[in-house]
Amino acid sequence: MCGIIGVTHHKDAAQIAYSGLYALQHRGEESAGIASYDNKDIHLVKSPGLVADAFDDRALKELKGSTAIGHCRYSTTGSSNYKNIQPFLVTHRGKHIAIAHNGNLTNTEALYKKLEDEGAIFQTSMDSEVIIHLLARAKNGSVEKWFLDVLSQLEGAFSLVFLYENMIIGARDPNGFRPLCLGKIDGSYILASESCALDLIGAEFIRELECGEVVFISGTEITSKFLPKTKETKHSHCVFENIYFARPDSDIFNDNVYQVRKRLGAQLAKEAPVDADFVMAIPDSGNYAAIGYAEELGVPFEVGIIRNHYIGRTFIQPTQFLRDLRVKIKLNPIRDVLKGKKIIVVEDSIVRGTTSRSRVESLRKAGAKEIHMRISCPPIKSPCFYGIDFPDEKELIASNKEVDEIAKFIKVDSLKYLSLEGMLSVMKESEGFCHACFTGKYPVKPPRNKSKYLLEGTK
Repeated sequence: MCGIIGVTHHKDAAQIAYSGLYALQHRGEESAGIASYDNKDIHLVKSPGLVADAFDDRALKELKGSTAIGHCRYSTTGSSNYKNIQPFLVTHRGKHIAIAHNGNLTNTEALYKKLEDEGAIFQTSMDSEVIIHLLARAKNGSVEKWFLDVLSQLEGAFSLVFLYENMIIGARDPNGFRPLCLGKIDGSYILASESCALDLIGAEFIRELECGEVVFISGTEITSKFLPKTKETKHSHCVFENIYFARPDSDIFNDNVYQVRKRLGAQLAKEAPVDADFVMAIPDSGNYAAIGYAEELGVPFEVGIIRNHYIGRTFIQPTQFLRDLRVKIKLNPIRDVLKGKKIIVVEDSIVRGTTSRSRVESLRKAGAKEIHMRISCPPIKSPCFYGIDFPDEKELIASNKEVDEIAKFIKVDSLKYLSLEGMLSVMKESEGFCHACFTGKYPVKPPRNKSKYLLEGTK
């Protein structure tokens, strides 16, 4: 999962890309980068860490030109190291190409082996670099034909922005796993992972790219083409975007994330009510489902935990050590609110179970009498191969334990999940979502080599 943005034909392209990445920071906290083009050269600034750490005034001044793309990374293929920071930039036959990618390809290994047999030398361990090598070998005819020929070879999840000379190219895979929207500011087009990025920079939201759509933007002109689809291709929007990843003020998949989360909470209250003193959330992603749950049940909503907002998202940290440390720093219970109370704790999901166990322990220490946990999605039982770093089944607690066993492990008085049917019932397009992480039913065949480090060989 990553955040991507593209800006064309604007005198402040890099500054707009920077602001957009700030709004998309929740999609990736490991690194950030921007590439810009000034009609002669491409300029690239990238760094580990948050967007605010990667760019200062001096760096932004180096990013000259009226065209730019940006990326903030959450690693799902390849290690979290400098060589894997995007945008990834190459020069081929005197032409510059930069790429920013959100998602995961499922045919990476086959494409990589084919390219390596043909003499390709890889600099990174990202699936994104495979796309660049395909482009370097396939130039034939118009730019539109060139990119369509290459992108049609890709399988899996990809929302992409390319910088090619003074052109921005945006693409979304035929299944539409990841969001990508189109906006406009001062007559210039913007591509961004979520609409919240457009809001921050004051851009007009035009629409989401359609599944399989590829847009070619040069100056103020935009051309739209489509990748081929098979009879088996169907819309497969990632439902976990609405549950956890996307910002609540974003509109994705033709719906508002905040409203979806409230509806999830309300449906959860219908399915799994419990007698308690109040409802509280695990902030921040659980807040909106908790509001919906409390409203539907007619029980007060209280703030029982305070979040340290200087700490980023726990789930997307690359190691268990960092996740555990951030849980302790990030959230602090309010003893006077919790002492002697029966509480309903609404959480968006349980992945490994270790974070939930730690949070429940802190609520017990703060004096909570009873803790009833309610989860606004079904149990996560299967890995994701489309751009979320869910571990294999061995690390997913719901693939190894029944619900009552999970309740004992995290030490709650009761635990209930939202049903799959209930979750889908609140979506505007209930038939258009990927829910493989809950059901194991994958809309695109998973890769043979399921390792995140499949291109590194040593892990």
